[in-house]
Amino acid sequence: SLRSTAEEGGWPDNVYGPSAIAYDDAHYTPTAMTAGQIDTVRQAFIDATARADQAGFDVLEIHSAHGYLLSSFLSPLSNQRTDKYGGSFENRTRLLLEVVHGIRQIWPQDKPLFVRVSSTEWVEGGWTIDDTVELSKALLAAGVDLIDCSSAGNNAHQKIPLSPGYQVQFAERVKQDVPGMLSGAVGLISNASLASKVVEDGSADALFIGREFLRNPSFVLSTAHGLGINIKWNNQYERGRLKTKYSFV
Repeated sequence: SLRSTAEEGGWPDNVYGPSAIAYDDAHYTPTAMTAGQIDTVRQAFIDATARADQAGFDVLEIHSAHGYLLSSFLSPLSNQRTDKYGGSFENRTRLLLEVVHGIRQIWPQDKPLFVRVSSTEWVEGGWTIDDTVELSKALLAAGVDLIDCSSAGNNAHQKIPLSPGYQVQFAERVKQDVPGMLSGAVGLISNASLASKVVEDGSADALFIGREFLRNPSFVLSTAHGLGINIKWNNQYERGRLKTKYSFV
């Protein structure tokens, strides 16, 4: 079980969601949020944005994917509310759009605002790429600059067809169907040729790479080397440059 008791440092009585629906039997069942709690969370996002701006951050990304709170409100599988935050597509996307509108009122217009979404849940009856396209249109109108196109993470019955670049299709769909919205591709992009192909083909405007940097913190340097591109290495690393016509040894 993934349930931590209060004695173990967990918070079993402080788990909330759009509806009282557990991810699976190994997780606690959340308490359905009240309207007042939703208001508190919305304001918390806005307050965090003010702190980020004051701290000097240049880009802000709202995480609305993988079963995190905003993501769970989007899905008809995890959100079965009967108030203005549940039921129809418009209602299920309401909280995210309210958060975005609130953030854009204080986040400078010259600073990019990204939103990460699960483009599909990979579950029958769940959130789909068609939903993501429609949401992206609304987010563009609300002032979002880029959709970070991930997938899954909200339902234990998901069937994910893992393969290199398997989520690139979602970034490409958003880029094609939502003119003016930038899209970012993510997921098993772990080598120079694939990364280059995604950008050169115009499938996405940007790449988001996470785990490969955990495995290889010098991924940018090794990718440039693999593509035959000369880039500036940190002075402290220069003597370790992979052998090319630009290297010392």
